[in-house]
Amino acid sequence: MKVLVTGGAGFIGSNLVHRLMNDDRITRVKVLDNLETGRFANISAFKNHDKFEFIEGDIRNYGSCVGAAEGIDIISHQAALGSVPRSVKDPITTHEVNATGTLNIFNAAREKKIKRVVYAASSSTYGDHPGLPKVEDKIGSPISPYGVTKLVNELYAKVFAELYDMEFIGLRYFNVYGPQQNPGGPYAAVIPLFIKSLLENKSPTINGAGDSSRDFTFVEDVVQANLLAMFAENTKAVNQVYNIAKGEQTTLNELFNMLREISGNDIKPTHGPERNGDIKHSLADITKAKQLLGYDPATAPIEGLRKTFDWYKKNSLIFAA
Repeated sequence: MKVLVTGGAGFIGSNLVHRLMNDDRITRVKVLDNLETGRFANISAFKNHDKFEFIEGDIRNYGSCVGAAEGIDIISHQAALGSVPRSVKDPITTHEVNATGTLNIFNAAREKKIKRVVYAASSSTYGDHPGLPKVEDKIGSPISPYGVTKLVNELYAKVFAELYDMEFIGLRYFNVYGPQQNPGGPYAAVIPLFIKSLLENKSPTINGAGDSSRDFTFVEDVVQANLLAMFAENTKAVNQVYNIAKGEQTTLNELFNMLREISGNDIKPTHGPERNGDIKHSLADITKAKQLLGYDPATAPIEGLRKTFDWYKKNSLIFAA
């Protein structure tokens, strides 16, 4: 099996690449990444490996997508421009990367006769639907440009599957965290920001009262889901979208308290305003992924947070700037 991982130098993509490079079923791992939000250092350990190939390119360039898809059996499409606030500030670029870029990858797969594409979907697709836990077939309207682009991806996957006899599996990620997630920049995710503040003995900012909740998902469990989707043989498992989460709810205050306990730092957070485009609560029903993919998220929040904190503590100099 020869695999193309788009966004393979990014957070989730690089963790997946590490697993694929150690999987005997995989004979080639090709990475396409523009290094805008990813870091080559995340995958540099493999730069001289016979099984590995890196292409610096942008999914907004269709020629780059077609070239990267050459000789590939399956595509893992992880490349995206994340962050709801970023999409609110710059909806055009978010659309170009997440919607047009994904269409480029899907069509490159069609042109190169690649049967299966596993792609990163998002819990943002649920938008304003109030129900909890979130169930795959009950979505509302997106409340951010980012959410719109991720819904568009799912619609294109459905149409391509029906028109071109292809297989697509969408994985709706819920607040993924873990090693190699960058805490730098204005759109960093909450867990690396909290950890960075604790390591620097600075008070972090919690948006709102801290009673908002999320279904935080450790990256190793997300990688597991990707592998299950890539190798799924059950015909009922393909051309589906799945919630990929832990299936547990944690408030921002609970999250910070766990990290404070792990760090041994008793610093207090400060509270800022709620962010535009953010949902109040998120919790996934992962029954479908368990039944059709065999997904089993084994990492408890405290365990995942401890692994993540230890990694940042060990690698803090990488992100010092």
